[in-house]
Amino acid sequence: MLTDDLLAGLREAVPGGVLTAAEDLIAYGFDGTFYEHVPPLVVLPETTAQVSAVHRLAAERRIAITPRAMGSGLSGGAVPLSGSIVLGVARMDRILEIDAIDRVAVVQPGVINARLQAEAERRGLFYPPDPSSLKQSAIGGNVAENAGGARCLKYGVTGDYVLALEVVLPDGTVIRTGGRTVKNVTGYDLRRLFTGAEGTLGTITEITLRLLSKPAYARAALASFERIGDAAKTATAVMASGVLPSAIELIDNLTMRCVEANAPVGLPLDADAVLLFGVDGNYANVLDEELATIEHIAREHGARDVRVAHDDAESERLWAARRSIAPALARRRPNKLGEDVCIPPRGIAALVQRVREIAAEYALEIPVFGHVGDGNLHPNILCDKTNAEEMRRVAGAARAIFEATVALGGTLSGEHGIGLLKKQFMELDLGPDTLAVMRKIKDALDPLGIMNPGKVFPEPGGVEAFRL
Repeated sequence: MLTDDLLAGLREAVPGGVLTAAEDLIAYGFDGTFYEHVPPLVVLPETTAQVSAVHRLAAERRIAITPRAMGSGLSGGAVPLSGSIVLGVARMDRILEIDAIDRVAVVQPGVINARLQAEAERRGLFYPPDPSSLKQSAIGGNVAENAGGARCLKYGVTGDYVLALEVVLPDGTVIRTGGRTVKNVTGYDLRRLFTGAEGTLGTITEITLRLLSKPAYARAALASFERIGDAAKTATAVMASGVLPSAIELIDNLTMRCVEANAPVGLPLDADAVLLFGVDGNYANVLDEELATIEHIAREHGARDVRVAHDDAESERLWAARRSIAPALARRRPNKLGEDVCIPPRGIAALVQRVREIAAEYALEIPVFGHVGDGNLHPNILCDKTNAEEMRRVAGAARAIFEATVALGGTLSGEHGIGLLKKQFMELDLGPDTLAVMRKIKDALDPLGIMNPGKVFPEPGGVEAFRL
């Protein structure tokens, strides 16, 4: 319960960083989903010491905390549930160090992904994880969700670059885990435990990230297909060929029509689907060979046209189509339920076909796009959340997509996390014993249950209790 005593303590701990006005609180009650819940107050610390003080006050009074960076997540993880105060880290936005010798960046959690990428590239370095929200999302949120992106096909997800973390535990204790070395097998790998934990185990206050050398060249190509199944099979064939693109993105016809209606970029609207390929490296002739191999495989698998970009400007125009998908879908219907399933390569074509069947079965528009090279697809269910009957169909379609994914050997999330959206399906994916181990870890680190309650772990009833 929020009391005058608690408010006084928070204001003393974080001077000028406590928000209570209704107009301020509204902005912290939603994320990139359509979940909404206005918090009773928001605290915006600027230092680890202030975060620790907030945790201690919350633990003493058993007040729930929802850590939040920029609120661009797509699973409801940063939406505060009833009674939970928001602990926002957006003001902790300093790049503390970029070291070209150790090839690391040390950042606070509020640093925007695109800003870190730009600062690294000014020094000839490279931070690969590139979520579509890179211009809005912060590194702290990326770590909390273990975010991905198009380039993760070749380079891996956020967790593959986290070398060390500073974390404030629920009781206010500050720990550091990991270090600046690539090899570090001393003790339990706690940095992996907190990466992807969605704020349920503590608040991340500092991150040390591994950097790479920036590739000298990058190119793109766009292949058009009469059948989306041929596109899916092409992606699998390219991955089996020995060529490792930096990205392979699938965009289906409905998604293309939305993009072209919003901001035309010249996508082939008479095609059922396109594949957007990215390649990069230090030798231009090698990229030419890889693109030639990709073109050959694409045509062999039914591509009617393959357009290879010849310079950076043309590549950028092709990638503009992929980056414009989210705002384009927003114009099609008032709301969307963006899924984030991931499956092994052999199941890609089958899942794409199943999603189309589900769309027909539930009479819904479900554009399909995503990082098809690593099996991470984003079926987006377009809807109007004010239409109760339609939302019942949306819930049914979402469940069917999750069940189909697991049946094909896949998983609920490749990069968006679980949050509120997928928690009722956790046992379906992981099984009861694995979920029980996760609960034990949660209870050990957060015995009072104050860290981001209501997220990740299912409520009683499991799949049958899933509602939107």
